[in-house]
Amino acid sequence: MNVARTMCAAARTAPKARGLDHLSILLLDGDDIKSLAKEMVRIAGKIERYDFFTRDADNILKSNALILIGTSLKSIGLDCGFCGFGTCSEKELTTNLCVFNSGDLGIAIGSAVALAARNHIDNRVMFSCGYAAMKAGLFDEAVKIAYGIPLSVSGKNIFFDRKQK
Repeated sequence: MNVARTMCAAARTAPKARGLDHLSILLLDGDDIKSLAKEMVRIAGKIERYDFFTRDADNILKSNALILIGTSLKSIGLDCGFCGFGTCSEKELTTNLCVFNSGDLGIAIGSAVALAARNHIDNRVMFSCGYAAMKAGLFDEAVKIAYGIPLSVSGKNIFFDRKQK
């Protein structure tokens, strides 16, 4: 858990465009992981192409901790047009994501998993955990993209050689 908390700090302090922090970071263990795994299995039962959520739910149930990192749609005010709109004001009227927020999310995740690797903590970045966390209402409704990073300390990395259910 000490490494997990330090990973959260690494994500929080990772560089962000214009120094604006639109990240939400959560750390789960125990019953909170079990609840999220149930939501992942529920989603797998509803969306055919998301059957891998069941496999990932099994993975997180074997994890010691789970970090969730998400970001909002909010623009950073550069009017760069990378989102497809001429100005940030125009983008704010849509559900498009500011590309800088998704970039910041990737940098934060990279910072967190690099720290896990330096501490020999097995991990895997998972879309399924973040998606289920959003659907379960674990994040504020402003968060529109999220990933999970389950962590494991065991004799064999549980996140590889995984079989599809």
